[in-house]
Order: sequence, then C-alpha cells, then structure tokens
Amino acid sequence: MTDWIDIGTLNDIPQPGARTVRLEGEPEIAVFRTGDDRIFALVNECPHKKGPLSQGIVHGHSVACPLHNWNIALGSGEAQGADSGCTPTIAVRQENGRILIARPAPMRDAA
Repeated sequence: MTDWIDIGTLNDIPQPGARTVRLEGEPEIAVFRTGDDRIFALVNECPHKKGPLSQGIVHGHSVACPLHNWNIALGSGEAQGADSGCTPTIAVRQENGRILIARPAPMRDAA
C-alpha cells in the first residue's frame, strides 16, 4: 500500500515552476507544475552534478538544470539529448484539489 503525503494545492506551485518538499531522512523532492497544469515530482538533484532541479526552468514537460543546462524529462527523470543519466521520479497525484506525493520506497521499507 502506498503512503500518500498531502503537500498542498496546485496554486501553491508557480506555473510553470517548482517547489521543494523535505521528508525526514529522505533527499529533497522537487514538485513541478507545467504550463498545462500537469504535476511531476523528482528527487531534486540533476544526475550530472547534483544541481538543484527545482531552480531550473520548466519548459514543456522538461526542466533545464541550472548548473549545466541538462534537460531532464519530468515524467521519466531521464536526461534528454546527448546527455545520459536519470533522476529518480516520485509518484504524484491530484485528489480533491490537493497534491499528494508517494512516500519514497526506502523510507517505507525502513519503517
């Protein structure tokens, strides 16, 4: 069973843009809102040099890392183009106007 955590409403995230969420003992999570109001969540680290993806520019369904401009697909966490690497994705959903993220598996397994 997935443990869902309420992190706020769609309007709590700029369009397009991101906000970050901290769960005790877990890496920081970046929650992204696209121009078409889709929501995605990734660990807030670029696979290249661990740049804070939440500070990057959201374009379409990708984000550009603010350190070296790697483009990361929000749906898969995969680096795009000639770059290679992957940022872990976090399950996210909207329910009754609220945004919920899934507690990352390592935290669930530790309980």
